[in-house]
Amino acid sequence: MQTPTLRDVAEAAGVHAATASRALNPATRGLVNAVTAQRVMKVAETLGYRPNPIARGLKTAKSTTVGIVIPDLTNPLFPPIVRGIERVLEAAGFSGLIVNTDNDPGRERAQVESLLSRQVEGLIVATALVEHPLLEQLQRQGVRMVMVNRRPDGLEIPSIVPDDATGLEMAVRHLASLGHRRIAHLAGPPNTSTGVVRARSFRSTVRDLGLDDDPALVATCRYWSEAEGASALRGLLDQDLGFTAVVAGNDLIALGCYDVFAERGIDCPGDVSVVGFNDMPFLDKLRPPLTTIAIPHQEIGAEAARLLLESIAEPDRQVRSVLFPLTLVVRGSTAAPRGA
Repeated sequence: MQTPTLRDVAEAAGVHAATASRALNPATRGLVNAVTAQRVMKVAETLGYRPNPIARGLKTAKSTTVGIVIPDLTNPLFPPIVRGIERVLEAAGFSGLIVNTDNDPGRERAQVESLLSRQVEGLIVATALVEHPLLEQLQRQGVRMVMVNRRPDGLEIPSIVPDDATGLEMAVRHLASLGHRRIAHLAGPPNTSTGVVRARSFRSTVRDLGLDDDPALVATCRYWSEAEGASALRGLLDQDLGFTAVVAGNDLIALGCYDVFAERGIDCPGDVSVVGFNDMPFLDKLRPPLTTIAIPHQEIGAEAARLLLESIAEPDRQVRSVLFPLTLVVRGSTAAPRGA
């Protein structure tokens, strides 16, 4: 297949080649009508057009690279987000440099400094730490950033976030509609904004629906991991709290529940129903397939890249954030409690 050219993009978008060139260059995009620029970028993305960054860099002295800061590359949440970011960056003639921080503030600082030394034009940061002094420092330095997965408190930084509170509410309402009244929550780490928001939504939804509001039914995981989910569920089961359903902080924590069900001969969903959060790949292959809250990962990544490119092209543009709606995916891990 012939590689699409700038002229192909221009013809498909119904504009002159010079206009298409300006629209695809973040440094000159502000010279083009915003609607036209969006149309050209969408056409370029659809056709698979990729500008020559080396030639552009020689003319503009810009690196056309973006740093992508990921807290844990082993978490299946992040690869599709990165894929969405790359899709939009490529269409605009940019490339992404990915670093993994392992949720370690010292490693994150070193990795970010390495990215900045490579003259990246901005950062897409996917961390979710509540306390994040590095972000404040980077903002003071004028580094262009977009946050993925959280909206930082007290900082005017563009952000792309899933509507975690409503998603968790949907999970609890689904279980309540099946007749569950004692529902446990395996909460995510309290040092992450995602864990805090989801746990807060769980408690408020339980109260709103008049379900059993027992603080003992909430167990906090130190990490977003299968092992932590298993450990937390064992602790709740050992207390004999009489719950019939579990809302896990994310799908990895829910996988830990499956491990414990197998260990202890617990039937899911006959004895205990479970709901995850994120809709990782292959959840439909589990036995039973996991009911979960689906996050549009690729779309979130793509929108984050678009926001950053806007910020690079128009540094004085007003900061805006996007809240993505989520959906409940009902599978085989949830059912009415026995005797309901």
